Amino acid sequence: MSVQGSLDQQWARVRGRLKDEVGETAYRSWLKPLTVGSLDGGQLRILVPTRFMRDWIRTHYADRIRALFSGENPGVQTVEIVVASAARPDNTPPANDMPAVTTPVQAAPKPEPVTELVIEPSPSLVVVEDRTDEMSAPLDPRFTFENFVVGKPNELAFAAARRVADAQAVPFNPLFLYGGVGLGKTHLMHAIAWAIRKKDPSRRVIYLSAEKFMYQFIRALRFKDTMAFKEQFRSVDVLMIDDVQFISGKDSTQEEFFHTFNALVDQNRQVIISADKSPSDLEGMEERLRSRLGWGLVADIHPTTYELRLGILGQKADRIGAKVPPKVLEFLAHKITSNVRELEGALNRIVAHAELVGRAITLESAQDVLHDLLRASNRRVTIEEIQKKVAEHFNIRLADMSSARRARAVARPRQVAMYLAKQLTQRSLPEIGRKFGDRDHTTVMHAVRKVDELCGTDPAFAEDVELLRRMLEG
Repeated sequence: MSVQGSLDQQWARVRGRLKDEVGETAYRSWLKPLTVGSLDGGQLRILVPTRFMRDWIRTHYADRIRALFSGENPGVQTVEIVVASAARPDNTPPANDMPAVTTPVQAAPKPEPVTELVIEPSPSLVVVEDRTDEMSAPLDPRFTFENFVVGKPNELAFAAARRVADAQAVPFNPLFLYGGVGLGKTHLMHAIAWAIRKKDPSRRVIYLSAEKFMYQFIRALRFKDTMAFKEQFRSVDVLMIDDVQFISGKDSTQEEFFHTFNALVDQNRQVIISADKSPSDLEGMEERLRSRLGWGLVADIHPTTYELRLGILGQKADRIGAKVPPKVLEFLAHKITSNVRELEGALNRIVAHAELVGRAITLESAQDVLHDLLRASNRRVTIEEIQKKVAEHFNIRLADMSSARRARAVARPRQVAMYLAKQLTQRSLPEIGRKFGDRDHTTVMHAVRKVDELCGTDPAFAEDVELLRRMLEG
């Protein structure tokens, strides 16, 4: 039997044991592409297809491969991981016929061009755009600062995101962005990552959802590879976690996230978090973690105003080169108030319909195309919905809407809810009062007068009420 034939058989047994140890998924991702090269002077060469894989295997699996191979063949003293194309230049025999070489060639051919978010290959995680990667999510090229429409509801969050992206040193840690669905949190997260990449490609960035963070942590526990998990997440320059509310109630994931967060902050690395609620309102989250998340700058994104929605629609129409009459844009901005995604989706439907049937966009055609969406928007608002939205907006418990508490922080939102119930429903004053803890109709009348009075003297309060009204009407 030839020496190489013997090596191949030994390698097959080693790979079988590795597969049993690390599991099918890790084996398929990292170990299956490896091939055995040559054995010379006690040094075994293992060939890998890319430099990135070479660095990863050297860090995480080389020692175990050497131990297992030594058990199969006592002549194996060291293992060298080399890129296959670097070990075999053009016009040389294949690996099975290669003469033994003790010094690996360091230069490797330039890999196929890909769009990368973090650019230097290293044993720590490389986040690659447009490529399947276990630890990162791809970035949407549309989500940049240039494509973000700024208005009063999102100006603080935008300014904070821009500051983090442009700063040489960490300005505040963490940056915590929160707001409802479809208001721009993810857009700002992607924009920060793109801006950092453009300014300094050497900075290592991980952007992923909290669900994916949890999945990777559970996977690391399953494969007993938590040290590699910790190294990957704690060696980055910027860690971005989207929708952190999804780890609520997941104690072990929260524990790991807590330590990862602390390690990065201690090293003065930037952490950016998004959620649908402020840190203090994240239910199922440990108190110490809620406290840490509120350390830096907490920036909320309010529901969109009519003016902001109109600006978003105008920019979107310009970007796709669609000629949409101003009256149609105004109609959409008035009628679709729930979130930006739905707003842009409605515009896409109108434009696509016009192109496919070859007709100009009109107000009548827009109403016809969007009849199902508009019917949903015109549904009747209930007092229960009003109470829920107002409680969420003012960060009080829903139960406080019916409680006997008279503290101003509770009484004022309750009055706003009564006012909106009078404005947006057909219920009588006594019926409204009964929904608020069996209160008398005169209490509702007083609440309506008080809110009217405050709207006339306090512009910020008036804006809050108007935002809530528009949101509920949507």
